[in-house]
Amino acid sequence: MSTDAQQIVSKLWNYCNVLRDDGLSYGDYVEQLTFLLFLKMAHEQTQPPWRKPSIIPDGFDWPSLLARDGDDLETHYRHVLETLPKQGGMLRVIFQKAQNKIQDPAKLRRLIVDLIDKQQWRMIDADVKGDAYEGLLEKNAQDTKGGAGQYFTPRPLIQAIVEVMRPQPGETICDPACGTGGFLLAAHDFIAQHNPSLDRDQKRHLKLEALRGIEIVDGVTRLCAMNLLLHGVGPDADEATPPVSTDDSLRSDPGDRFDLILTNPPFGKKSSYLYVNEEGEQDRQAMTIVRDDFYATTSNKQLNFLQHVKTLLKVPGRAAVVVPDNVLFEGGAGESIRRRLLQECDVHTILRLPTGIFYAQGVKANVLFFDRKPASPNPWTQTVWVYDLRTNIHFTLKTNRLKRSDLDDFVACYHPENRHERRPTWTESTPEGRWRPYTYEELLKRDKVSLDLFWLRDESLEDSAGLEDPDVIASEIVEDLRAALAEFEAIQEQLTDS
Repeated sequence: MSTDAQQIVSKLWNYCNVLRDDGLSYGDYVEQLTFLLFLKMAHEQTQPPWRKPSIIPDGFDWPSLLARDGDDLETHYRHVLETLPKQGGMLRVIFQKAQNKIQDPAKLRRLIVDLIDKQQWRMIDADVKGDAYEGLLEKNAQDTKGGAGQYFTPRPLIQAIVEVMRPQPGETICDPACGTGGFLLAAHDFIAQHNPSLDRDQKRHLKLEALRGIEIVDGVTRLCAMNLLLHGVGPDADEATPPVSTDDSLRSDPGDRFDLILTNPPFGKKSSYLYVNEEGEQDRQAMTIVRDDFYATTSNKQLNFLQHVKTLLKVPGRAAVVVPDNVLFEGGAGESIRRRLLQECDVHTILRLPTGIFYAQGVKANVLFFDRKPASPNPWTQTVWVYDLRTNIHFTLKTNRLKRSDLDDFVACYHPENRHERRPTWTESTPEGRWRPYTYEELLKRDKVSLDLFWLRDESLEDSAGLEDPDVIASEIVEDLRAALAEFEAIQEQLTDS
């Protein structure tokens, strides 16, 4: 993050601490900033040098907030939030179900006048203001007690994935579980930085048509929309379809097809919905997704997302999907899906991720890379290459955070310039190598066609003299306990549903 972005984040974040004393959470604070920043930037567009017509109805714009104080300001702000989602376009996306969470009019006035109005947001470089907002979202994700972290994928991981996937000008890119838009923005930045001579039509396509995000939670959709807008992505007004929308991606096949899918679907194992039972109490019912385009019928959310991603891809198209370990080894529907995926797609790479990098705790995950191919009687997958970034590697969210440089070796091994020129670092004589291939025939011989592939010796199990620091051991124990608890909860759900 640049120094300018850090200063803006620091300024805005320091005021959050004041509002927290009134019971406002980090998430609520960033949401209120989203509303106010949008109104301020919409007003700035009507001023020199832009002089564009206002997209905000008269009387509900930024000057109408500046002109008020006290209870009158608080009441008017509430009316603004109620009125704007009825206008459609980006206004609907950002203000859908908006509520004022700042009950103290004096603090609301200070946020509007002293913090946001004093900054000319449209004049700030897109990278600076975008990075500033991204910094707020990351700080929000670090507040794990509020649960916000479930929407945040580590940025170094996103950058490495995008770097090996190499999105190109003119391509369409989708994230069907987009959260705050990390994958979409990284893809946008990669295209812009590696193609400095884009023509006018290519720039317009990148701004308005290249990116598509779907998010199931209204509040997170608005954060994503604002994040994209601050980075210069998406329509300023209503002249084009917003790049992000609120929907349940698994509900149906949307009919759209994309060149590239980059996504980290939610980690919850079971698809379910809440209902009120005969005793008048809330209960949860497992929801099995039935779709004609799916290989298998299951209530496992990750397996359904994997099938959904395959549907969304053009032929040819390519995907990178973050999946938990169970997707790689689970039997039943899991085995059926893996067999079909290996047959109908080129599943060419698996990255085993280390623990301690996600804000959602107790997660052991991987990145699955595959290309969709046309129909063929022969299996498209010939070789799956696996990079083990997990065994004997330890990260934490505080003392040893994942950095982009930690993924340099994976990017080099992936060989994005030409995947067919890959070279293993593991051999019989170099058993510590983290990069090795498995043939299609080898995989078919594995129990349930398991893709949970590992071969390195776990030093912590064998060498008591080389034990890790106590804080690392403790964090790993906590991770394992949380993972075990999640498995027990899933079993309990299945027993309850049966």
